[in-house]
Amino acid sequence: MMPLDFSIVLRFQHALLLGLLTTLELTAICIVLGCAWGFLIALARTSGSRVLRAAASVYVEFFRGTPVLIQLFWIFFCLPLILGFELSNFTCGVTALTLYMGAITSETFRASLKTVGREQFDACVALGLSPWTRVTSVVLPQAVLRAVPTLLSNCVSLFKESALVSAVGMADLMFIGQNISNNTARPVEVLTIVAAIYFAIAFPLTRLVTVVERRILRRLAV
Repeated sequence: MMPLDFSIVLRFQHALLLGLLTTLELTAICIVLGCAWGFLIALARTSGSRVLRAAASVYVEFFRGTPVLIQLFWIFFCLPLILGFELSNFTCGVTALTLYMGAITSETFRASLKTVGREQFDACVALGLSPWTRVTSVVLPQAVLRAVPTLLSNCVSLFKESALVSAVGMADLMFIGQNISNNTARPVEVLTIVAAIYFAIAFPLTRLVTVVERRILRRLAV
């Protein structure tokens, strides 16, 4: 058995940093797009239209009930055949993770929308506010405030799920870590460091979720 030598990772620190930046960029894009899409899906699931509710429910249950890896593979291998043109692995990664993020955040928003009192909607109608103003100025701020802790948890989950894009050749942190471990024959050292990087980012965020949740609960209790 070869002795462990973690110093070998220092030779590839710049490559790992580039992979980490790609992972963070991908995660940030999917968080923004996924949260926006998830809020729209939540509105659809709480609308008065049976068709919208049914379509939104099928979408949410499908993307929550199937593995993200399968969704990613389908978009990468099958969707180009249907569209008739190739998609980059970055585009496929963003699409798959955004659709997944939209599904899980829609449930978060739907739960928070239920906590917005009916009197808020009645007041909007009485004031003659347009549907757009009603949603953006009254409903959205209250729903987002109540959803923040769970949304942060969803963001942490998405950051960890982003490692799956390495399966379609996207040069994220996991993909670069795998290549380095294969080329150096040092999987223990390299993959341990990669796992430590993911943990160093995800763990403080999970602690942040707890702090934010306590503060919001105190604020709502006032």
